[in-house]
Amino acid sequence: MRDALGVGLAVGAYGLSYGALAVSSGLTIGQTQFLSLVLYGGSAQLALIGTLAAGGGGLAATATATLLGVRSLFYGVSLRPLLNPRGKTLLPAAHLLSDESTAMAIAKPTPSASRYAYWVTGSVVFLFWNLSTLIGAVSGSLLADPKALGLDAASSAAFLALVAPRLRDRAGRFVFALACVVATAVSPFVGSGLPVVLAGLTALSVLLLPTAKRERRAGRDTNRGAPDGTLVDGGPPGGPTGERSLTERGGAS
Repeated sequence: MRDALGVGLAVGAYGLSYGALAVSSGLTIGQTQFLSLVLYGGSAQLALIGTLAAGGGGLAATATATLLGVRSLFYGVSLRPLLNPRGKTLLPAAHLLSDESTAMAIAKPTPSASRYAYWVTGSVVFLFWNLSTLIGAVSGSLLADPKALGLDAASSAAFLALVAPRLRDRAGRFVFALACVVATAVSPFVGSGLPVVLAGLTALSVLLLPTAKRERRAGRDTNRGAPDGTLVDGGPPGGPTGERSLTERGGAS
């Protein structure tokens, strides 16, 4: 809960910028808030209003926002076995999917802790994002330039802090470095949003490597019959070291 509140505050600062920028780009307060409630995708929302502010049409703005939201598909594939949402919880779980809720979930050592972290973080971030969006929109031009207060860096800084624990193992560092190289290399040649998609696809391809396949098979064989992810003999997940398999850690996400 403490970590989720910290993340929520960081996202809230980011939401202030979005609300002010959206109104200054020509959206009404109602339209601005509708996007936060229904679309609920920080980078996608900023891409949409940025395209509109630059003179792009609705189709171009929608395409850019959609490309930036594609990464959620990868998150969903990794989180579905962990969260196992069913019935009435499926749509709420999908709607609360974000960078922050995903990172918090895959960083936890047990499935039950991951589910708790996901729901708490997702709910807190959703609440803070929408409240800060409303405040920013009402404030109007007071925060129209996020760089003036450094708010343009708030989201990136918060997500890097969430990613940091995943860099302790070699597989996490490899995926991180590979995705960074691909995104940087293709940025000069493709449109906005595509670097994120291509980097995500590249990271996801790590699961196809022979070592990743062996880890997944080993994890299934070792944990067979233990629905909570612990070993049959009561040991920690993934063997005596307590490390989980690549799939259990969230895979390419």
